[in-house]
Amino acid sequence: MVNILHLFTDQQRFDTIGALANPHIQTPHLDRLAREGMAFTSAYTPAPECVPARCCMITGRYADKTGCGSNAEAMPSPDAVPSFMSQLAEGGYRTHGIGKCHFTPDAWAGRGFQSRDTSEEIAEDPDRDAYLQHLTEKGYGHVLEPHGARGEMYYIPQPSQLPAELHHSHWTGDRAIDFIDAQRRAEQPWYLYCGFIHPHPPFAPPGPWHKLYRAPDMPLPYLPDNAEELLCYINRYQNRYKYRDRGLDLNLIRCIRAYYFACISFIDYQVGRILEALEASGQLDNTLIVYSADHGELLGDFGSFGKRSFHDASLRVPLLARLPGSFAAGKRCQTPASLVDLMPTFLTAAGMDVPAEADGVDLAALARGEPTDRTVFFHYGSGENAILGGLNQQWKYAWSSPDQRDYLFDRNCVPEACNAADKLTTNADAQALKTAVLQRASEHVFSRTCLNDAGAWKAQEVKYIPADPDEGLLFQDPPKAKPVLPPGYHLDYPAS
Repeated sequence: MVNILHLFTDQQRFDTIGALANPHIQTPHLDRLAREGMAFTSAYTPAPECVPARCCMITGRYADKTGCGSNAEAMPSPDAVPSFMSQLAEGGYRTHGIGKCHFTPDAWAGRGFQSRDTSEEIAEDPDRDAYLQHLTEKGYGHVLEPHGARGEMYYIPQPSQLPAELHHSHWTGDRAIDFIDAQRRAEQPWYLYCGFIHPHPPFAPPGPWHKLYRAPDMPLPYLPDNAEELLCYINRYQNRYKYRDRGLDLNLIRCIRAYYFACISFIDYQVGRILEALEASGQLDNTLIVYSADHGELLGDFGSFGKRSFHDASLRVPLLARLPGSFAAGKRCQTPASLVDLMPTFLTAAGMDVPAEADGVDLAALARGEPTDRTVFFHYGSGENAILGGLNQQWKYAWSSPDQRDYLFDRNCVPEACNAADKLTTNADAQALKTAVLQRASEHVFSRTCLNDAGAWKAQEVKYIPADPDEGLLFQDPPKAKPVLPPGYHLDYPAS
């Protein structure tokens, strides 16, 4: 049986790999994976937000089956819906997780991992966070926000307060190398998950990596003349609470992109270290390597920031797979793929049965052209806040419930400059895609809340962002630490 190395980033756009036509970024080790393996260039997240995307990935089921459509909704019980980690462990694999998992409601749960090097972006219980304990041991326990200053600074690019060798991305690489070395002579096959927190904001690469790219060299965001028409309620809502809806500063956006790219290049460096350790241990060609992300990041495209969108910048993810004999070196697969495909991919590679309830397909089969055309689905939120949609080789369709509006994009006309929703009444293929999304919604209680008795989208009042520009602002701070300040001063930590 093959080993499985699962490299997973947070909030990485699909178009951030040098070998896949991005001339602005340096990713020599991801380029190597693309050269020695296969790139799935139409890979999409099933849910453009952290928790539901990861839930879909580890269960192999879309959000309508898991009942987890947003960060506010818990993942199903592992007894009710097992993860592929559980199945691999039951099948004789040694399973280990490193870094960000974003499990809910219990962030520290195993969910099939026999062991974990725990680390979360916001550690509600710092005493259980192995990375924070590591920083304390190295004399950096005083750093209040080791993953970057949040709150009002959430989208302000910033150098890390930590040296490169103590940065979370480097720690993740170190722990992966330790695990690979420990398994060098083990007879038991293994599954290793490496969860990087970056390039999720705050964009805080360590020095000197923060100088790797300079703002004037970065591409400007995609801002078509009709950008406002192409946004939906959730885009405006998250622009508000991320302090990004008081006008666009293109120089700041270019600086954001420079630091975002630096975060990815620093991860790429860790990937290179991990591949070197795997090769030195003699396990490289007997290991299935998959690299992907939970969702993307708008980075100012359409005048918007964050994820939670049906636009490719948010919905589309990088997906690389390397295993000699299964993925042809240097090839590209344009058939739509999804994170729900990772469960059947891993279980099939391990020689295990895929649960009948799984929604995905084996990526190795997809690479062979089975099938050549395919529809994948996506889902964000629930009820009056939901976005539901799907895409195939030509069309991408989405319904935004708070906007009470259809969105349709011709995937052959990139970038997404026009909402072609008028074709839903004239184009049979576009109609069929919408019908497939409605049919899927009708089959599961969680998403049926979006339908009326006739099986069409439920009518409701359209939502708008409050006119007061201060209404809706948030402070996404970590748990409140208690540093000592001079007498007469106190820290102002808002409630939320």
